[in-house]
Amino acid sequence: MADITLSAGVRQNLLSLQKTADLMASTQNRLATGKKVNSALDNPTNFFTSASLQTRASDLSALLDSMSNGVKTLEAADNGLTSITKNLESMQSTLRQARQDKSFKTTSYSVDLGANPAGTETLSFSGGSVGATAVDVELTEAQGVFTGAGFAALDFDSAADNSYAGTLDFDVAVDGGTAQSISITAVDADTLAITVDGGAATNVDVADVEAVTSTELESVLNAGFAANNVDITASTDGGELVLTSNTASNAGTAAVAVTNVAETLAGASDSGLAGGAGSLGAVTAKSVDLLVDEINGNAGLTDKIRASNDNGKLRIENQSTQELTVTGASAGAIVDGGSGTATIGGNGVRSDLATQFNLLRDQLDKLSDDSSFNGVNLLRGDNLKINFNETGTSTLNIQSKDGATINSANLGLMSVEAADLDSDDNIDALLSTVSDALNTIRSQSSSFGSNLSMVENRQDFSKSMKNTLQTGADNLVLADTNEEGANMLALQTRQQLSSVALSLASQADQAVLRLF
Repeated sequence: MADITLSAGVRQNLLSLQKTADLMASTQNRLATGKKVNSALDNPTNFFTSASLQTRASDLSALLDSMSNGVKTLEAADNGLTSITKNLESMQSTLRQARQDKSFKTTSYSVDLGANPAGTETLSFSGGSVGATAVDVELTEAQGVFTGAGFAALDFDSAADNSYAGTLDFDVAVDGGTAQSISITAVDADTLAITVDGGAATNVDVADVEAVTSTELESVLNAGFAANNVDITASTDGGELVLTSNTASNAGTAAVAVTNVAETLAGASDSGLAGGAGSLGAVTAKSVDLLVDEINGNAGLTDKIRASNDNGKLRIENQSTQELTVTGASAGAIVDGGSGTATIGGNGVRSDLATQFNLLRDQLDKLSDDSSFNGVNLLRGDNLKINFNETGTSTLNIQSKDGATINSANLGLMSVEAADLDSDDNIDALLSTVSDALNTIRSQSSSFGSNLSMVENRQDFSKSMKNTLQTGADNLVLADTNEEGANMLALQTRQQLSSVALSLASQADQAVLRLF
């Protein structure tokens, strides 16, 4: 090729044609790839800047996949919490149904102790809510009575200057027990004080202490007896002082004894008290109404059984889900105070509801265990870490409060026995525990909801950033196809013109051939 000689005109047009061909090849490449920068040779700055932006966009795309998994994990936890909430509401409904149910079993007993009760008959209750230790109720009553002789009035006025003095002392014993010393002393014109065995004085106001009437003395004694737990009731009837033992005893036993009567009074000794002893009358069976009052007033039976008068019969209601044993009742539903026993069944409705409560409790734990996504279960206390940027400097750790598992044990919901639903107070306590559990679940749902909002917000942000990065990268390397198309048309025109110019230059060189 070095031996070929071209004229300057041909060489110039050839060079122009070659440059046009190169430009056309470059333009065709841009049109084919859509990029004006296809390699670092085209534009190093734009090429490497675009590559960096594309790399970051790619990293964000991978993070978006992680965020998407995080969103689904939170949705799975929310599904579990929603179902647990409904489960807890069902448990609440079960307990409220038990609270409202009053279908306790009852039995009505005829009370028949025979013609001559011995005075030792009792009715005992055990089992049910009462427990293994039996609670006894006496079926008979009898009172020992001491009656003074001809009581009129006591004159405590010791002087004309209206200073008050004087005492009335005596000892009293119940059913042969230890005697207790009773002392009544004038304090002032309106007050008498009574002491028992030298204890603290109990002051009682009276209308006129100068001459204490039988009614006033009755008030003084009963106030003192009550304040010092003396099991005696004082009363006056027709000018007589009657002291009555409140404790039942066998017939014939001395119930109340009054001894060592001493008076220091301004007037004559006119109390009418004298030493002696009373005796019990015949032991009699307590009335049904009295038994009802004693059973319902017994602290050991309160909210455990309930008694009522069923048309002359003693009706016993077993306020428990467990069977109640009644000792002292014979066959045929008759209370006779003997050694026979009878039973009253428990509340089957509440017992069944206890079983239903436990089933719901177990279901709560299963809902918690099944609320996982891709191996992560936030309700089991798993920690979900989500990265928001490619450098790892922006993250979010999502976990239940204190990393605790959301299950029945951590919510304070223990398995219940049927006996736990015996008492309305116990049911109220269980309802309070379920209510607290609901509040805990709602609080955790709110926390996870806030986390989900943050993740979704960052997800939207990352999508926008990815789009921005890709657009910026493309702006640096993409070609304007319209411009490149126009360039191609121009280059094609230039190529044709160059070809014509080359042909003309070549024809000029051929002019010498005309000489031959």
